[in-house]
Amino acid sequence: MKNRMQSGRHSVFSLQYHLILCTEDRRPVLAGEIASRAREEMLRISANHGIDVLNIEVDEDHVHLLFRGKPTTDLVKYVNVLKGISSRELRRHFPRLKGQGDALWSPSYFLASTGEVTLDMLKGYVDEHQKSTIRQD
Repeated sequence: MKNRMQSGRHSVFSLQYHLILCTEDRRPVLAGEIASRAREEMLRISANHGIDVLNIEVDEDHVHLLFRGKPTTDLVKYVNVLKGISSRELRRHFPRLKGQGDALWSPSYFLASTGEVTLDMLKGYVDEHQKSTIRQD
């Protein structure tokens, strides 16, 4: 398994996220060339913002994006930039998308932190650490 720890000047971290973007009204417009271009644009935008994309899946009406960020990553800004630029570029390259409504993406999105450990594993670690601290006292 690849080490997913990253380090900064004063930190070691492992921050992964799962983002889901849906098209406005769940319109099934992300197919064929549009899906390929959406993937390319999102990878380009992410790279320009220091985001490491681990996986991207484009379905007809939504996109799943797994990515790594840094403690300094402004997630709201990143998501808004990703949605704004990708919408503008896709609508510029595929004029038929302009006739599909006022926006390409739904105004809402889903974002969750993911990790290499489960909450139960973390609780177990804290419990064990607490027990060892108590034993040393």
